[in-house]
Amino acid sequence: MEKFITLTDTAVPLDAENVDTDQIIPARFLKATDKSGFGENLFKDWRFKKDGTPNKDFVLNDPTYKGSILIAGNNFGCGSSREHAAWAIKAYGFKAVVSSYFADIFKGNALNNGVLPVQVSPEFLQELFQAVNANASQEIKIDLENQLIEITETGKSESFDIDPYKKTCLINGYDDIDFLVSKLKEIEKFEQSRTAKKDLVEKTW
Repeated sequence: MEKFITLTDTAVPLDAENVDTDQIIPARFLKATDKSGFGENLFKDWRFKKDGTPNKDFVLNDPTYKGSILIAGNNFGCGSSREHAAWAIKAYGFKAVVSSYFADIFKGNALNNGVLPVQVSPEFLQELFQAVNANASQEIKIDLENQLIEITETGKSESFDIDPYKKTCLINGYDDIDFLVSKLKEIEKFEQSRTAKKDLVEKTW
């Protein structure tokens, strides 16, 4: 995976609560078994009308807003546990999603696919919405090493939590297998020490 250390970029404000995984990626697109092509179907039923024309009222179709940070309302990623939702967000180009609450399974799927879910207080979330809505060029800085998110224009910031293991994986660009490979020498050393102890015990007996 791509390393995630610090991200400074503009943001797309999706001011909607309880956005579930079926809205993120509709069920009819779940037949695919690889991650390619999911970005074009992100929020498909919100981005396009039934006749296939773009819905100009949906924020992803508004040329005013762009960037690799998605700011969303409370309880993002609820509903079914489909990993495809994280695939679609990643494939569209988002590297981080900010909300005041994430469904646990979605949060895990996002982290496993290199998308950082940043959970902030409801108050700070509203500050983010206000800042971006007032200035579409407003940059948001996400510092994963120090676990801080900042509105660069005002300097207002807030800390966020993340599982230490997942933090290590994101900073180094590891998936679970990459992490194990990075610990190969330590694992081999541990196994050798166990073998030595076992041989000593057998000799003693």
